[in-house]
Amino acid sequence: MAIAIRPAGAADVAAIDALLRTSFPHPEEADLVRDLCIAGDMVLTLVADDEDSGTLAGAVVFSRMAVTVAGKPVPAVALAPLAVAPPYRRQGVAEALVGAAHEQLEAAGVVLSFVLGDPQFYGRFGYDAAVARNFTSPYAGEYFLALPLQGGLVPCGVREAAHHAPAFSQLGAA
Repeated sequence: MAIAIRPAGAADVAAIDALLRTSFPHPEEADLVRDLCIAGDMVLTLVADDEDSGTLAGAVVFSRMAVTVAGKPVPAVALAPLAVAPPYRRQGVAEALVGAAHEQLEAAGVVLSFVLGDPQFYGRFGYDAAVARNFTSPYAGEYFLALPLQGGLVPCGVREAAHHAPAFSQLGAA
């Protein structure tokens, strides 16, 4: 199996939506992506294609965050969601997507990436609750994780606030 990672395009919208709706038990993740896109809060979306079949194997989305350190804004993003189609799980697709995304985000000057998720799963990508612990957030707790980019350095100074894009407030609301 050969996987190619590339930026998502307009032609991928329906396939990404279908992937998210089949990868998660509820439609909130697909709705989140739609709402982030409508609001203009998407920063990076990458897809993984199976080069042999042309099938969408996975996708990862990063959105804008408002983060301050020592009273100054710091370029930061939120990873959500990450999805891999069932036939491609446990084959390195998630690692390839997240690794490629982190390289692009770091090159773009992003300093921190946050995620809300299982520490064991996201820990393998370098995300850590200890890095996120000093930021105030409605999502603070053991599942609020952060990864310093830019060589792994955490910005110096008092870490203050980490605010996700407004679309996140709709998660779990019904």
